[in-house]
Amino acid sequence: MPISYQAPMRGDKQRDTNVSQSAKSNLATEMGTVRKLIDRKGGSVFSIRPDDTLRTAVEVLRDKRIGALVVTDTDGMLKGILSERDIVRKLAETPGQTLPKQVSEVMTHDVEVCSPDEALVSVLRRMTDGRFRHMPVVADDKLLGMITIGDVVNFRLNELEHEALQLKQMIVG
Repeated sequence: MPISYQAPMRGDKQRDTNVSQSAKSNLATEMGTVRKLIDRKGGSVFSIRPDDTLRTAVEVLRDKRIGALVVTDTDGMLKGILSERDIVRKLAETPGQTLPKQVSEVMTHDVEVCSPDEALVSVLRRMTDGRFRHMPVVADDKLLGMITIGDVVNFRLNELEHEALQLKQMIVG
């Protein structure tokens, strides 16, 4: 004989429920920081010396399939950054005479850097406003890594996907 549904009554024993999520856990969002991105991506950095030639730099960029190199001295201290854009500008100025030039003649000397604890939205804003795509990460005058605008956008997209999934789970239950 089928049992029909009866609404719970005051005297009924309360069921123990196992809730793996709560509104608090679903809506908790941590701010994305440079450190979190570097931890996920890794801190490997490709560098070149100021007295190396652009030919060497172009070969490293090609072989490593990257868009910029940090320029460091023999102690590993940041001296500049050399991007594909820097090289293209020099090629336009000195066609046929560019590759033998030293990196120090072409690199960007005044480098925008970020700290590991900086918010990714702040870094993204600075990169967009400054119209550059690569930013070295520095703490206590030590180079910790390099992030790109693509890294920041990808990290943020992953965060948004995670937030959307959390909201769906909260709605569904």
